[in-house]
Amino acid sequence: MLEIGKKEFWFVVGSQHLYGEETLGEVIQHAQEMVDSLNASGNLSYPVVLQEELAVSADKITKIMKEANYRDEVAGVITWMHTFSPAKMWIRGTKLLQKPLLHLATQYNESIPWATIDMDFMNLNQAAHGDREYGFINARLNKKNKVVVGYWKDERIQKEISAWMDVAVGYMESFDIKVARFGDNMRNVAVTEGDKVEAQIQFGWTVDYYGIGDLVQYINQVTDEEVDELFEEYRQLYDFDYGDYESEQWESHVKVQARQEIGLRRFLEAGNYNAFTSNFEDLYGMDQLPGLAVQRLMAQGYGFAGEGDWKTAAIDRMMKIMAKNQNTGFMEDYTYEMAAGKEAILQSHMLEVDPSLAANKPKILVSPLSIGDKADPARLVFDGKSGTGVVVSMADFGTNYKLLINEVDAFEPQEAAPKLPVARVMWTPKPSFHEGIKTWIETGGGHHTVLSLNLTVDQIETWANLVNLEYVTIK
Repeated sequence: MLEIGKKEFWFVVGSQHLYGEETLGEVIQHAQEMVDSLNASGNLSYPVVLQEELAVSADKITKIMKEANYRDEVAGVITWMHTFSPAKMWIRGTKLLQKPLLHLATQYNESIPWATIDMDFMNLNQAAHGDREYGFINARLNKKNKVVVGYWKDERIQKEISAWMDVAVGYMESFDIKVARFGDNMRNVAVTEGDKVEAQIQFGWTVDYYGIGDLVQYINQVTDEEVDELFEEYRQLYDFDYGDYESEQWESHVKVQARQEIGLRRFLEAGNYNAFTSNFEDLYGMDQLPGLAVQRLMAQGYGFAGEGDWKTAAIDRMMKIMAKNQNTGFMEDYTYEMAAGKEAILQSHMLEVDPSLAANKPKILVSPLSIGDKADPARLVFDGKSGTGVVVSMADFGTNYKLLINEVDAFEPQEAAPKLPVARVMWTPKPSFHEGIKTWIETGGGHHTVLSLNLTVDQIETWANLVNLEYVTIK
């Protein structure tokens, strides 16, 4: 996967000077034990780093938050109120914090020690008291922070924290998403249009246009030796389906895609792009519409969408970051299955279905493409995986962007499709086929989506809240 750099999360502990040095010493000791245990659990996606300077004054809190903003490796801040921590101390620092914030509502001890509990214990362990005070100021500041409640040693709680970490990293990395558009949006299509300036302001995405000639120059510079080497890599990874083609002709078509893959990757690397779009209406100077080439780059972590849909390409890259590039990719609604008891939607695309969703070993197949007026392109063909997932689509409604989120049940196709020359994914939307599709259409959901079998609705909603994005959830 494309590297995203080292990331960590700061663990900030709230208290106040009134408790005295001895009590504060116990607070930091407990916090260190918690952080060490969390890091050793194996349940967190990223390490937690304790800030040994306790959050006991406005000056200290402000200093911590300023430093968190400055440090690129810090992807977010986790706060824990071991004791009561007067919230007016938090106002300046919390307002300055520009990174995701999680309020961990927990306490050091799991149970109340009824036989020994006294006021000293009560004063030291009053997270229930501190959580309310701290929660109030975050709500008043409209901080959009995440709240996780439960005992810190509980595996479920640790996994909730980890899921938020993945979103926080995706949010931070979103500001480094750069989309290269090879050609414009597909002509006369409405939903793929959008305000690129507003997208950069709200989401951090940079979207740049390039003519096809800019890319063709890179493709034409790829050597035959490089193409042959990559072709041998294909031979090791995929099955070859020659169909009705002579082997030499078939291989020549596949090698066009290998040349495109190398050229595309070099272009993207040169411009520090991590997402891109293509368009079958803009192919001047190219032998084929990129298919296998695009699928291979998606497998490496690049975001992608067809027909110039830069919004979906950016979301694809961001969700790949959150999901660590597992079981996540660009998708398009194609055909309904409406037989009673079998209702589902067939998802695919002309060529570019993400192989991270493959349930079986992909095969390379060459087949004509009825649009684009180019040579027969090669593509990876496979069946999609099963599992509960989330499907996301975003559209510009003129006054604002809106995100559509739908939970789906994906399943492996049970019937062969010997004449279908593209990969296929099947799913049924929740709460039901009829209600899911009806709500999606009524709300204005697009035909391009990103599917993830690793992420959850809650994670997508968490990101939407971080960027003040209107969303509709169907589940």
